[in-house]
Amino acid sequence: MGTTTPPRTLAEALRARDDESLAGLLRARPDLLSPVPGDITQLATRAGTRASVVRALEHLDRFALQAAEALAVAPDPAPYDTLLGLLTGDGQDDGEQRDDVGTAITEALPGALGTLREQALVWGDDDRLRLVRTARELLSPSPQHPSPTGLGPTVAEATAGMSPGRLQEILAAAGLPATHDPVSAVAALTGLFTDRARMGELLDTAPTEALAVLDRLVWGPPYGEVTPNPTAPVKWLRDRGLLLPVSTRTVVLPREAALHLRAGRAHRTPEPRPPAVVAVAERDPQAVDSAAAGQAFLAVSTVEELLKHWNGGGPAVLRAGGLSVRELRKTATALDVTEPAAAFWVELAYAAGLLASDGEADERYAPTPASDEWLEAPAQERWVTLATAWLTATRTSGLVGGQDAKGRALSALGPDLDRSAAPEVRHRVLALLDALPAGTAPDPESVLARLRWERPLRGAAAAEGTTDLRSRIALWTLNESEFLGITGRGALAGQTRALLTEGPAKAAGLLAPLLPEPLDHVLLQADLTAVAPGPLERPLADMLGTLADVESKGGATVYRFTPGSVRRALDAGQTAADLHAFLATHSRTPVPQPLSYLIDDVARRHGHLRIGAASSYVRCDDETVLGEILADKRSVALRLRRIAPTVLAARADPASLLDGLREMGYAPAAESADGDVLITRAGAHRTPPRSAPVPVPEGPPVPDTTLLGAAVRAIRAGDDAATVVHAQKDTATATPPGALPRTTAAETLVTVQAAAMTGSAVWIGYVNAEGAASQRVIAPVRVEGGYVTAYDHTADEIRTYPLHRITGVAELAE
Repeated sequence: MGTTTPPRTLAEALRARDDESLAGLLRARPDLLSPVPGDITQLATRAGTRASVVRALEHLDRFALQAAEALAVAPDPAPYDTLLGLLTGDGQDDGEQRDDVGTAITEALPGALGTLREQALVWGDDDRLRLVRTARELLSPSPQHPSPTGLGPTVAEATAGMSPGRLQEILAAAGLPATHDPVSAVAALTGLFTDRARMGELLDTAPTEALAVLDRLVWGPPYGEVTPNPTAPVKWLRDRGLLLPVSTRTVVLPREAALHLRAGRAHRTPEPRPPAVVAVAERDPQAVDSAAAGQAFLAVSTVEELLKHWNGGGPAVLRAGGLSVRELRKTATALDVTEPAAAFWVELAYAAGLLASDGEADERYAPTPASDEWLEAPAQERWVTLATAWLTATRTSGLVGGQDAKGRALSALGPDLDRSAAPEVRHRVLALLDALPAGTAPDPESVLARLRWERPLRGAAAAEGTTDLRSRIALWTLNESEFLGITGRGALAGQTRALLTEGPAKAAGLLAPLLPEPLDHVLLQADLTAVAPGPLERPLADMLGTLADVESKGGATVYRFTPGSVRRALDAGQTAADLHAFLATHSRTPVPQPLSYLIDDVARRHGHLRIGAASSYVRCDDETVLGEILADKRSVALRLRRIAPTVLAARADPASLLDGLREMGYAPAAESADGDVLITRAGAHRTPPRSAPVPVPEGPPVPDTTLLGAAVRAIRAGDDAATVVHAQKDTATATPPGALPRTTAAETLVTVQAAAMTGSAVWIGYVNAEGAASQRVIAPVRVEGGYVTAYDHTADEIRTYPLHRITGVAELAE
């Protein structure tokens, strides 16, 4: 009395859970919600499918996974003490298993087992723990899929096909009494291997070389190859069943013998505690914030320069999508960064929705209309936009230059750079940095070790020590954080902490005082250079970028004035007077005389030659100048001829003719059909409105509380409809469990009308328009016109059902 029957199946175990526990299962394994299971049995079936179990195992931390692996090699079912013993050992391993580790395992195991139970990978009470069958198959040992614990099959499994005569030979060699019953023989051999005293006596008689063979197999893999004529040590082990045949050339160390040699431990190194993130430096938090702010400003400036570089239309889109290696190299040169860094900035601008393809026939990359709004925003808000896009983007620039599964090169902006794990890894890395004291820079290797503990590799990748994608993304995250100003000198910045916890507005507010104020002046020097001692206001920077070439960058930017740069400003519609006034207004030093002479000299010659379309022509009032051009050997490629004393005709198009004469040292100007000088401003090419690329999610999204509550109610209602005891007048015609109720149309109508009058719930069978049958629990509200309107407990909403589609109805038992 007062005892409860232990669950016999996973479905019964789930049915015994409360709603909060079921919601926790669906939150931990959201793939079970697609679509919402009809009842508990369907939920249990789906939770045991291979794809779902694999996904659940991949999200376990190392110790929870080790607990699951220990259960996979334990008897089924296994008591809690057996599981604990497989993780701690029996204490007879010469002190290899330290007492503090054993204590940590004892303390951590209830939590790990709770995780496995919550995710429906383990069910049953502590005295009868059962690992879900699919998980046991995935984690159990076999020659094709060695166990992660390094243990082989049991004696019973390894001797399943062995002849009785061979079993008798093994018993005799091991000093066990003969028995003609194979089951008894296997039990006797198993009992020997699990008896520490007798097993110790047997191994004391083993040759030293035989013990060396066991040492090589004990921690796995437990399989070894033998020749038709094995050596004496191997023969000694094989004769006594310490090595059992798997095939003609393969033997295996049975699990029971291996556990004796391991002192009862399933794992060589249990890891109940996560490794700590080690600090390599502790710096002043203010210095960290300032360094990160400097990088943040540089990041914003770099993206701004990229947009300016592609302002008139960027590089062409490859036929397969993405940016060519040559164009990436040119972009890296223009930004004065390495090619991997250029790929990062290009991908970041794309993820933020600032760059996209224009979709034209000759498809090219170009800034989007959103980039103009971004450029007008304050620097701190621009940084927040970039940082937020980086945190959520699944596109992974670190893959650029590598190859996909088919051996094809991965290009920047290409279609194959999405990795769904990237956002989660970035947030996890930053969370580990956030947990450190302010100003603390971590050791990258300790960060990777912590991430591997939280999401360990399984199978062959773990055995080979393969660097998994998550570890590579973590390393890229640490590097990209420095590029972007997320961290400063290796430590997480204060503005980033605010971005992660308090939102963009708070982060922008903290960053703003740390950014340099834009300047409205430069320092002109006599060597035809201008020094900008800091960031310039946008109109000043744009005009100076047209009038001069950037010679060097850094804390101060150096611009150099050349005839070509001055001509560029004149081509953009400026006059010499405009340029003189601009320099005088914005220079804190007097305008040097050489610079004034340069502007006047270029302006005097600017437009002296006129270019038009004939294909094209050159017009000049000075016949001598045209004669000099014709006499110059460099003009041969232009194929010029004089058609009038002041006019030369050319077969080249006007743009090529302009470039050719400029290379010869002249300063021609283009003119319109009316003879007016054409102002050649750099045309701003924009894509149509584009939205930022949508991140590719890693599996189904985690449902919110509202959806979880509705899903649990629907599953409960469906389970009630499938398992509830239905009241039937005639027990001889009672509906079998799980079958649809069957009643006549008249009985159905009378029953639902009575339920509507009394407000009670009934159980119905229903066939929809597609022919799919289901069971439902409804509370009828109104019955008229051949329809019943009722609250459907299964769907948790009011629905209307045609009476002719109801197969039958039954009252629910009290």
